[in-house]
Amino acid sequence: MDGKKKTAARVTIHEMARRLGVSVASVSYALNGRPGVGEATRERVLALARELDWQPSSSARALSRSRTDSVGMVLRREPELLGQEPYYMSLLSGVEAVLSEAGQSLLLRMVGTAPGRDLDVYRQWSAQRRVDGVIVLDRLIDDPRPELLRSLGMPFVQHGLRIEPGTGRQVVEDLVVDARQIVDHLAALGHTEIVDVSGPLTLAHEVERRDAIAARAVERGIRVTVAEGDYTREGAARLVAERIGSWASATAVISSNDVMALGVLRSLRAAGRADMALISWDDSLLCEVSAPSITALSRRTDEQGRRSARTLLRVIGGHEDTAEPAIPSELMVRETSIAAR
Repeated sequence: MDGKKKTAARVTIHEMARRLGVSVASVSYALNGRPGVGEATRERVLALARELDWQPSSSARALSRSRTDSVGMVLRREPELLGQEPYYMSLLSGVEAVLSEAGQSLLLRMVGTAPGRDLDVYRQWSAQRRVDGVIVLDRLIDDPRPELLRSLGMPFVQHGLRIEPGTGRQVVEDLVVDARQIVDHLAALGHTEIVDVSGPLTLAHEVERRDAIAARAVERGIRVTVAEGDYTREGAARLVAERIGSWASATAVISSNDVMALGVLRSLRAAGRADMALISWDDSLLCEVSAPSITALSRRTDEQGRRSARTLLRVIGGHEDTAEPAIPSELMVRETSIAAR
């Protein structure tokens, strides 16, 4: 490191103010592009900053703006299960990409599924001023989090939704269109009775998926049986093994995520039902490398994460939300797209 950079590392805005014979406030205004300082003084401050290759410390910058430059996410998942779900890895990569570019950090907590733990984390973050805002995942039926976050004055966005003046929200991920893609594909293969292995029906998006599948199935003359899963491979395998006997006339299964699809596939084959079609709502490498490969809906999860991060940064910055169209999904047709027998 040369002498100039060593000097820059030691110099504070107080030292810069002393060297230039101006107030600390004038230096701060000039460096942050704020009004309240003359142009001549601003140029002198910026020239000295360039000469010293000076950069503000992130902590000082955050303190001066009453910001932490951190965004929070609380996942109601067991830590050991998170690594098994490619969905979250893809989502987090999208969030991190936007935050990194904006010079922000992500504070991630996994609190398990015990009621109230996520609310405690939000209260703690608010009291300690740990984050500037949060991305809320896995919307619940009668979700208490939005009301709590509003009472705490903590900016937030609900992943999968965005604020829209006049309506309060708009679905970013068009589950109705996605459901139509899935049901229409099965109808084209001749299926008239299917099983919908959903995720936990305490989650709002799972109820919306279930209802969208059922509505489209009625339009296409398809009968649907719903079985509630838990997002795990083992749970899905056990569910199918226990109920496959009552699904004798069903010829296709829809799985709410890729991990459960693997468990469904395993139990179908063990029960001698390799002739049943299978579609996953989530696409990932798991679906590609599975034998047979699994037809799945590619929903561009990383871009969904980018969108939620962009939206939150706009909310934190006090900017008006910018409308973005729903991200289109694509059905990746693979070997489990089996015609009805």
